Amino acid sequence: MSHSNSSIAKIPEPPYYAVIFTSERTDGDNGYGAMADHMVELAAGQPGFLGVESARESSGVGITISYWESLEAIKNWKENPLHLVAQRKGQTDWYAEYGVRISRVERQYFL
Repeated sequence: MSHSNSSIAKIPEPPYYAVIFTSERTDGDNGYGAMADHMVELAAGQPGFLGVESARESSGVGITISYWESLEAIKNWKENPLHLVAQRKGQTDWYAEYGVRISRVERQYFL
């Protein structure tokens, strides 16, 4: 598995929320790499953003988890105008299939 973000996100103590985005890419880059990098930078500047972790297999299946302080912060990110542009492009050009799961993190353990 290749990692676009090679480190584990450093998140404050729970509770907090995780948005789990699982996707299967279409063939070709079609501007995806540059937009993905831009979205991470944009998300990092959003109120309530805590961190992100991402990995993609060579088969094209990937998981990106972004961490947020609240459901309101997640809603505001989903409605960000530049993020909406990326979402539309994802639906039409970049993803063969995708899903989003939102969960509340109650505990965490690290070595």
